Amino acid sequence: MRILGIDPGYAILGYGIIDVKGNHFTVCGYGAVTTDSSMEMPDRLKHLYQQIMEIIQEYEPDVASIEELFFNTNTKTAILVGQARGVAILACANSGLEINEYTPLQIKQGLVGYGRAEKKQIQSMVKAILNLTEVPKPDDTADALAAAICHGHCAGHQKRLAKYK
Repeated sequence: MRILGIDPGYAILGYGIIDVKGNHFTVCGYGAVTTDSSMEMPDRLKHLYQQIMEIIQEYEPDVASIEELFFNTNTKTAILVGQARGVAILACANSGLEINEYTPLQIKQGLVGYGRAEKKQIQSMVKAILNLTEVPKPDDTADALAAAICHGHCAGHQKRLAKYK
């Protein structure tokens, strides 16, 4: 299974693509889509959409794993990130991908086993699980890879549970 992980943002949107076979994870690619602060928001969203579509076309993932928004005290920022998240979901949906959404707590729990893990712990686990020589930068790419790994862990459990329905 090939998973596209997305850490949504309107200035920096992190993405990571991994292959999962059993309990083995292999990184296919990762990076960040950035927009300039001088751009109007509709242009930023359009750029994000186009770049995500190109990533999907290049890597041909089977599913997407997108981080849900966490509570943000800055309402304007939360709304703007929500718009970027919506664009990412739209790009995945328009590409026919199954979309899976995980809270930051679920992602932390899926990687470290503890929902209140520190960012450095998550980054270290991403590096270890994917057998990387260094932690992916910027942080948004490591977060996107963490979202993909989380789904890789959860998908197996979901399949097993579906047998009992």
